[in-house]
Amino acid sequence: MTTLTPADADKILHDNFAPWVLALGLTVQETGDRHAVLRLPWSDTLARDGGGLSGQALMAAADTASVIAISAARGAYGPMTTVQQSISFQRPVVGADVLIDVRVTKLGKRMAFADITMTPEGAGEPAAKASTVYALLG
Repeated sequence: MTTLTPADADKILHDNFAPWVLALGLTVQETGDRHAVLRLPWSDTLARDGGGLSGQALMAAADTASVIAISAARGAYGPMTTVQQSISFQRPVVGADVLIDVRVTKLGKRMAFADITMTPEGAGEPAAKASTVYALLG
């Protein structure tokens, strides 16, 4: 199976996601057989009252990064849809990019499961952890 390069994955991102998702500024940093790492750049436009990164931005980033990791695990992009997403916010993110590390824990014919760790750049502890489930449509 061919492993997607980060450039391949960035093309998937730009060819398949809505403009508001692309406005998050996500970039693919790393891809592997069953994982991907994306960067969510800090932006004041994504901050909520109090200056922390909004939870909605982190959830959208986790969801999007999961599609990239599942595509990497499959060797190519194919239609899929989110079935479930769960997230636990552990600490605020203020003024830092976030690295979104997705590990595909199960890849079946019709379903895929992933665990996501979101860590501010330079931090020793994650800001949030998530899990996602996808239906693979094609």
